[in-house]
Amino acid sequence: MLASSPGWIGMNRLHSVHWGMIGAGSVTEIKSGPAFQKVEGSMLSAVMRRTPGMAQDWAKRHDVPRYHDNPEDLIADPHVDAVYIATPPGSHLDLALLACEARKPVYVEKPMARSYEECKRMNEAFEAADVPLFVAYYRRRLPRFVTAREVIDAGRLGAITGVTYRYTHPRWEGTPADRPWRLRPEYSGGGLFLDIGCHTLDLLEFLLGPLRNVSGMAANVSTNCTIEDNIAMHFRTEQGALGVAHWNFAGHAREDLIEITGTDARLRMSTFGDEPLEIITRGNVETMTRPNPMHVQQPLIQSIVDHLRGQGECPSTGYSAARTSRVMDVVLDAYYGGRADDFWLRPETWPGAPRR
Repeated sequence: MLASSPGWIGMNRLHSVHWGMIGAGSVTEIKSGPAFQKVEGSMLSAVMRRTPGMAQDWAKRHDVPRYHDNPEDLIADPHVDAVYIATPPGSHLDLALLACEARKPVYVEKPMARSYEECKRMNEAFEAADVPLFVAYYRRRLPRFVTAREVIDAGRLGAITGVTYRYTHPRWEGTPADRPWRLRPEYSGGGLFLDIGCHTLDLLEFLLGPLRNVSGMAANVSTNCTIEDNIAMHFRTEQGALGVAHWNFAGHAREDLIEITGTDARLRMSTFGDEPLEIITRGNVETMTRPNPMHVQQPLIQSIVDHLRGQGECPSTGYSAARTSRVMDVVLDAYYGGRADDFWLRPETWPGAPRR
């Protein structure tokens, strides 16, 4: 959608984008919240959190002039041009539709929603209203991954012939009753694969184009809750290379490694680290250091503000994010017995869940 579209509140090159933020959890303290104040042409004008006193506390600590205790008031606030939704995915659809009805652009946390079906509903509503929708896959603008894409696009790896990814995370040791929202499908859409795996899947699309011929399977091997904790998938890139990926959320240690292999070299990097990129040839290892900024979402937020002011284009939209959710749904479909409905309401029917 073009920033010059007449269907939503007009913004021009002289107008700063005044943001309202729904949710004030840990992700907003450093990763995202302060960036709205530091981006050129942007200001964080209001914050909202339902817990009494929390929005006021966040606003005071971050020098935000206004605060609310319900999303309707924040969205209706005349000082708010655009809305950042920083809540668990289970509320993304409803909150985004409220902002869309108010004709205010939205920047929503990842994953975009609990399922591809919810993503579709969001995209359909925003397209019909001609209102921009962006999603917080911020790695698309981090310097290390922009550099990685430049390396690939410049042909330094040669023809891409294979992609592998391995992620291992220690097993969650709590009880089912103590599960955080990320492990509750009614809030998150699944297990940590939704919260963590989405970053790598979106990054692979950014680097190599949309993933094709996706298939996979999921299992629960730790048995301390009913969600998936072991996921394997394979796919084909736009260039025709085959790829495999595995997420193990019941391991004893941590591992996070992407390898993109070509006929001339191999690129090694992590999704979540800040270490140098490695370009490996037969006789050499070249490292490229691209540190992350203090506020990791700042480069993407700058691209959103530029987009809204008619000065650029954001690479992470509702449509690109929905493709990532579609990939995850394909991989998890058999585990949940389908994901086109409100599957989180019927855990007793999940074929993949352990039976006690």
